[in-house]
Amino acid sequence: MPLIDTHCHLDFDAYDGLRDEVMAEAAAYGVTRLINPSTDLARAPVILRLADTYAGLYAAVGVHPTSTGSFSPDDLAALRDLATHPKVIAIGEIGLDYYWDTAPRVTQWAALEAQLTLAAELGLPVILHNREASDDLLDILTRWVSTLSATLRDRPGVLHSFSAPLAVAERGLALGFYLGFTGPITFKNADDLRRVAASVPPDRLLVETDGPFLTPHPYRGRRPNRPAYVRFIAERLAALHNMPFEDMAQQTTANAQRLFALSGDERDRSSGH
Repeated sequence: MPLIDTHCHLDFDAYDGLRDEVMAEAAAYGVTRLINPSTDLARAPVILRLADTYAGLYAAVGVHPTSTGSFSPDDLAALRDLATHPKVIAIGEIGLDYYWDTAPRVTQWAALEAQLTLAAELGLPVILHNREASDDLLDILTRWVSTLSATLRDRPGVLHSFSAPLAVAERGLALGFYLGFTGPITFKNADDLRRVAASVPPDRLLVETDGPFLTPHPYRGRRPNRPAYVRFIAERLAALHNMPFEDMAQQTTANAQRLFALSGDERDRSSGH
């Protein structure tokens, strides 16, 4: 059963010299498609070149909250142009991050709201980063979702690498968002996170590696995390929901296809590997 790794930073240096191998390994383990979000404007063209190279690789364009210190209207215009690429299927990775002190909160808010407005304009879902900023992020998203067309309101985006408490999950789900889970769901000390994941309706779950980071058990601590390892996330979610692995793989794949408007056909529209 095919799987989709809905968040992997294949453009990062950790994959230099490994990309062909990593993509072939992923395909061998049934991971037929990957989504590579950008973290800043400099990375976006690199990601688009990779998307042109690998048939199963799709892209999202956006500026990560820790990179928003100098965000400007020119940056937004550049994102709008980048989003015309046929393999761009989302705006991201965007959001709020109060852990790293790299951009003032007011600057992060402005950059997030500008990129959310762009996503609505383009009819694209968003890939959201959240670190120690749940209340502010959800307040902004609540206002944004209320402005969306009915079509996008049904698939506004994903709260990526979810690690917040149950109450945050419930608010996100109520707004229509999907929740993406990564390697920590397999860690020995992650019982609270597993309880949250077990409470999420199966039709709102996504599986992610967030490679090169957050390598799941049994390879925890090794880098780079590899897209093939997304199966360990799906296996753990299947156990939490008392579902066969094949059913969870089918469900999360269908969820990703719905959210990102991906065809059921695993062959990509472009030429390449």
